[in-house]
Amino acid sequence: MTTISQLITDFVAKSIEIGTLDALDRIYTENKLLHIFGLNELQSVKASDPLPVSRLDILDQLIQHAVEAEIIADREADRDTFGALLMDTTTPLPSEVNRTFWEKHAESPQVATDYFYQLSQQTNYIKTREIAKNIAFTYASEFGEIEITINLSKPEKTTEEIRLAQQASSDYPVNKLCIENEGYYGHLAHPGRSNHRVIRFGLGEDGSDKWGFQYSPYSYYDEHSIFFSLEHRPMNINGATIRNLIEVLEYLPHYFVGSNAGLPIVGGSILSHDHYQGGNYTFPLDKQAITYEFELKDHPVKAGIVDWPMSVIRLQSADKEAMVEAASYIIEQWRAYSNEALGILAQTEGTPHNAVTPILRRDGECFILDLVLRNNRTTADYPEGLFHPHPDVQHIKKENIGLIEVLGLAILPPRLKSELQAVQDVLLGQAVEVAEIHQPWLERMKEKYTDVTADNVTEIVQSEVGNIFVRVLKDAGVFKLDQAGQAGFRAFVDSL
Repeated sequence: MTTISQLITDFVAKSIEIGTLDALDRIYTENKLLHIFGLNELQSVKASDPLPVSRLDILDQLIQHAVEAEIIADREADRDTFGALLMDTTTPLPSEVNRTFWEKHAESPQVATDYFYQLSQQTNYIKTREIAKNIAFTYASEFGEIEITINLSKPEKTTEEIRLAQQASSDYPVNKLCIENEGYYGHLAHPGRSNHRVIRFGLGEDGSDKWGFQYSPYSYYDEHSIFFSLEHRPMNINGATIRNLIEVLEYLPHYFVGSNAGLPIVGGSILSHDHYQGGNYTFPLDKQAITYEFELKDHPVKAGIVDWPMSVIRLQSADKEAMVEAASYIIEQWRAYSNEALGILAQTEGTPHNAVTPILRRDGECFILDLVLRNNRTTADYPEGLFHPHPDVQHIKKENIGLIEVLGLAILPPRLKSELQAVQDVLLGQAVEVAEIHQPWLERMKEKYTDVTADNVTEIVQSEVGNIFVRVLKDAGVFKLDQAGQAGFRAFVDSL
């Protein structure tokens, strides 16, 4: 068995080799690790030759040593927080990360994000191994290729861990987005963030509106980013939001950036903290064309309706002020819009229902803004939301439809891994138990597919899941794709 001294020596040597630690800091870091493990001296050992291919392999062994030495409990949350603490010893300080990022940014925004993204992976802040567990496939729909992910990356807590987490909860940090997470050790109710680093930047004419930029630990797509206000304030989608999104892309022109809508049900996010998501990725919605062009009075931008199951208005212009003014106008007009025949009410008893999910990207100097119209109204028949996944598709997707799913990337719950396998087994004639919520769907598939084999069963089930997700998006669309809905949509944009 490898000794703790050998593991510490190798961990530090590997960190120097990959560049997250300076060789001058070797002894200092070894001594910090000694203290973490409750040791007073390091045995005289040389770094392994060759060093392990992955530093994460050494990290796993260090964590296991801590469990066996009863330094930490053998729980997923304790392993996570302790592992982040170990990685923190070989991660540059926030000031150094920021200094390096902006030095590289002066060379090229992409060089800067390449550096920060690689560092976030190297330090295990981005959980690359866990993300690799996700199941991903595509579905060829009438709206292009839709992307499906069954999210298996986030560890599921046991009943005991949930109970202990409830006891350990606190009001600091206020939420999992705020800047106070940077370097926070964590506990059973809060993930380890010792190795967390945030890039600071300013928005507004004088840069006084302070924001942070980080990557998502459990990325759903390439360079999945989060931009958040350093001030604790709620989300609010308006003209200032559009201006902020434009400024973010002036920093990072190779990224997209967008915001969830600012109301419950359609928000799909932490509404209490102003933040956006972005990244270096092209989504299914981005590839879809405009099917109906219209003119905006007094706003010189190109405008049109996008071919998509949800209700999307696309604006295009190289003129930033024109984009802000046009988008602000549409957002305000939509907030006040009602069409009782289509079930769209702007408000009931003073409670607003209309909101917008804005998504911005660039094509050279041209800004392309998709405004996805949302409504969070509930009814007696649809208490979870009229423009929300309806009950007959909730066996696949019951959760709120947020920014990422609006773009055509489904994030489905981990329960589906075993549930869909059981469905496949039954279609192949095996006597296994299938969850009650899937029974009607299963019976329809039995009637539809008469020649199911081991070679095609996975493709059949995945195709049916993709078809249901498109239905989910249609449910979330405020102007339905039928004649009445599309006439209503065109009447609304023509009124603009």
